[in-house]
Amino acid sequence: MKKGRNKELIKLRDEALYRRYYYWTEVQRLRFDDALKLLSEREFFISEERIMSIIRRKCREGGMVNMKPLPKVKVPRLTASQLELFPTL
Repeated sequence: MKKGRNKELIKLRDEALYRRYYYWTEVQRLRFDDALKLLSEREFFISEERIMSIIRRKCREGGMVNMKPLPKVKVPRLTASQLELFPTL
Protein backbone atom coordinates (compact mmCIF):
# COMPACT_ATOMS: atom_id res chain seq x y z
CA MET A 1 0.00 0.00 0.00
CA LYS A 2 1.34 3.41 -0.96
CA LYS A 3 1.95 6.03 1.65
CA GLY A 4 0.68 9.54 1.27
CA ARG A 5 -2.57 11.06 0.13
CA ASN A 6 -4.95 9.25 -2.17
CA LYS A 7 -4.87 11.03 -5.56
CA GLU A 8 -8.38 9.94 -6.45
CA LEU A 9 -9.79 11.41 -3.24
CA ILE A 10 -7.94 14.67 -3.84
CA LYS A 11 -9.35 14.81 -7.37
CA LEU A 12 -12.89 14.27 -6.03
CA ARG A 13 -12.39 16.91 -3.34
CA ASP A 14 -11.14 19.44 -5.89
CA GLU A 15 -14.12 18.77 -8.15
CA ALA A 16 -16.54 19.20 -5.24
CA LEU A 17 -14.79 22.40 -4.18
CA TYR A 18 -15.01 23.80 -7.70
CA ARG A 19 -18.70 22.99 -7.94
CA ARG A 20 -19.38 24.67 -4.58
CA TYR A 21 -17.38 27.72 -5.66
CA TYR A 22 -19.50 27.91 -8.81
CA TYR A 23 -22.67 27.55 -6.74
CA TRP A 24 -21.77 30.33 -4.32
CA THR A 25 -20.50 32.80 -6.92
CA GLU A 26 -22.80 32.18 -9.89
CA VAL A 27 -26.02 30.75 -8.49
CA GLN A 28 -26.18 32.51 -5.13
CA ARG A 29 -24.33 35.59 -6.48
CA LEU A 30 -22.07 35.79 -3.44
CA ARG A 31 -19.03 38.03 -3.67
CA PHE A 32 -15.75 36.35 -4.61
CA ASP A 33 -13.99 36.99 -1.30
CA ASP A 34 -17.03 36.00 0.74
CA ALA A 35 -17.32 32.74 -1.19
CA LEU A 36 -13.65 31.96 -0.54
CA LYS A 37 -14.04 32.60 3.16
CA LEU A 38 -17.15 30.43 3.37
CA LEU A 39 -15.50 27.55 1.49
CA SER A 40 -12.39 27.83 3.63
CA GLU A 41 -13.95 28.13 7.07
CA ARG A 42 -17.23 26.24 6.81
CA GLU A 43 -17.07 23.65 4.04
CA PHE A 44 -13.58 22.38 3.19
CA PHE A 45 -11.35 23.57 6.07
CA ILE A 46 -8.36 24.43 3.92
CA SER A 47 -6.68 27.80 3.38
CA GLU A 48 -8.06 30.40 0.99
CA GLU A 49 -4.75 30.32 -0.91
CA ARG A 50 -5.11 26.58 -1.50
CA ILE A 51 -8.71 27.04 -2.64
CA MET A 52 -7.59 29.72 -5.11
CA SER A 53 -4.88 27.48 -6.54
CA ILE A 54 -7.42 24.66 -7.03
CA ILE A 55 -9.87 27.03 -8.73
CA ARG A 56 -7.16 28.43 -11.02
CA ARG A 57 -6.06 24.92 -12.01
CA LYS A 58 -9.65 23.82 -12.69
CA CYS A 59 -10.20 26.94 -14.85
CA ARG A 60 -7.09 26.14 -16.88
CA GLU A 61 -8.34 22.58 -17.36
CA GLY A 62 -11.66 23.91 -18.63
CA GLY A 63 -13.73 22.98 -15.62
CA MET A 64 -16.63 25.36 -16.37
CA VAL A 65 -17.47 23.62 -19.64
CA ASN A 66 -19.87 21.07 -18.14
CA MET A 67 -21.37 23.30 -15.47
CA LYS A 68 -24.78 24.73 -16.01
CA PRO A 69 -26.74 26.69 -13.44
CA LEU A 70 -29.68 24.91 -11.92
CA PRO A 71 -33.03 26.10 -13.21
CA LYS A 72 -34.88 28.40 -10.85
CA VAL A 73 -37.93 26.86 -9.25
CA LYS A 74 -40.83 29.23 -9.37
CA VAL A 75 -42.72 29.35 -6.11
CA PRO A 76 -46.29 30.59 -6.13
CA ARG A 77 -46.72 33.80 -4.18
CA LEU A 78 -49.80 33.78 -2.03
CA THR A 79 -51.32 36.79 -0.42
CA ALA A 80 -52.86 36.84 3.04
CA SER A 81 -56.36 36.96 1.55
CA GLN A 82 -55.63 33.86 -0.55
CA LEU A 83 -54.33 31.99 2.50
CA GLU A 84 -57.56 32.75 4.37
CA LEU A 85 -59.41 30.52 1.87
CA PHE A 86 -57.72 27.46 3.38
CA PRO A 87 -59.32 26.15 6.57
CA THR A 88 -57.07 25.96 9.63
CA LEU A 89 -56.86 22.82 11.72
